[in-house]
Amino acid sequence: QVQLVESGGGWVQPGGSLRLSCSASEFPLDSKAIGWFRQAPGKEREGFAYIHTDDAFTYSDPSVRGRFTASKDGAKNTVYLQMNSLKPEDTAVYYCALGVRYGLEFGGYAYDFWGQGTQVTVSS
Repeated sequence: QVQLVESGGGWVQPGGSLRLSCSASEFPLDSKAIGWFRQAPGKEREGFAYIHTDDAFTYSDPSVRGRFTASKDGAKNTVYLQMNSLKPEDTAVYYCALGVRYGLEFGGYAYDFWGQGTQVTVSS
């Protein structure tokens, strides 16, 4: 059973930055990607970025492109999400999830393992 632990959330003023971490107990050999999701109050959870676990290819949704960057440290089994130029509409609970197979979810993967979520609040 893969465990994902997130950290790095908090409160920040508009225009500020935060870096989220997602530490995995392991990346199984058939891992495909780490996806980043967020759920704003009263809204459904949505995926907005992912990074391949093998070649580090990244994708980000236009809503965050140019502001958020996913990266990984394979030696530490950790994926990062650098978030810059944060806006109030970025306020949400942020989750990372591990996709170990292809599927119909965000990015074409099926996410079987999820982190506990971390709150990000952007306000003045």
